[in-house]
Amino acid sequence: MKAVTIRTFGDPAGLEVVDLPEPEPGPGQVRVATEAIGVGGVDAVIRRGTLAGYGFRPGHLLGSEVAGSVTAVGEGVDPAWTGRRVWAFTGLSGGYAEHTVAAVDDVLPLPDGLTGVDAVALGGSGVVAHFALDRGRLRPGEAVLVRGAAGSIGITAVQLAARGGAGVVAVTTSSPERGARLRELGATHVLDRSGEGGPDAPAGYDVLVDVVGGPQLPSFFDRLNPNGRFVSVGVVGGQPPADFGMRLMEVFRRSLSFATFSSDTVPAPERQAVRSAQFADAARGDLRTVVHDVLPLEDAAAAHRAMDAGEVFGRVVLTP
Repeated sequence: MKAVTIRTFGDPAGLEVVDLPEPEPGPGQVRVATEAIGVGGVDAVIRRGTLAGYGFRPGHLLGSEVAGSVTAVGEGVDPAWTGRRVWAFTGLSGGYAEHTVAAVDDVLPLPDGLTGVDAVALGGSGVVAHFALDRGRLRPGEAVLVRGAAGSIGITAVQLAARGGAGVVAVTTSSPERGARLRELGATHVLDRSGEGGPDAPAGYDVLVDVVGGPQLPSFFDRLNPNGRFVSVGVVGGQPPADFGMRLMEVFRRSLSFATFSSDTVPAPERQAVRSAQFADAARGDLRTVVHDVLPLEDAAAAHRAMDAGEVFGRVVLTP
């Protein structure tokens, strides 16, 4: 089968199209013939080599979520899965391929009316957005800031916050054009990447969902109200300074909270229940997915170049 692996970490030019054996499902797994492959921020972080300390090596097969049809099942899996159209989470490897395997507990049937492309634009990111707002204890009437709102996590977080009755849904983004699109999705205030938004910007926020990380992260503590909650869900802008926690201690009397969030810590049945509800909402048109581009699998490097250049609004999807 055709697949995309990392020949060398760093630039997208290090991605390589290769031929690999078609995988066989093990016990508790299914094999999926992919029709849509999500290109996520974590893929870019792995490819850059940022997470080298976690054991990623040359030859790594990227990709964590796909949509397609089940073609085989492993030992202990109900044969009725065969032929069903599904969304599947493959972990941190295996998605950039014509065929992949996933644990059956990480597979979800697609509802009628939801395309595979839309499924991978929402499946992984929607759960992160939901639980980030939940961990931030966002209440109706409160002010929320989504930092890095142009990606699929941010786009979903904006919609969920607006639907949940937030009094303010502010976003950071790189251009007025992107800001206008985010307003259509529920944003009430548009800020630049540093968090400045002119005289009409809110003075502070109760919850901050941060996809970016990077060297500017500590400066955003200053934008939280007393008792404000900061939830970090990504580091697409790089790791924050090693001593960023000192900024929290400097404003000790404001009782700020900082948390990281990974959906890995949510039990699978809870993740799947939220994902299933979001898929149903998207199929009805109650939750919007935003797809920046659909490219052939062999153009994975072009997808990564667009992400590195900050050109992507929503999600890039690959098709085999």
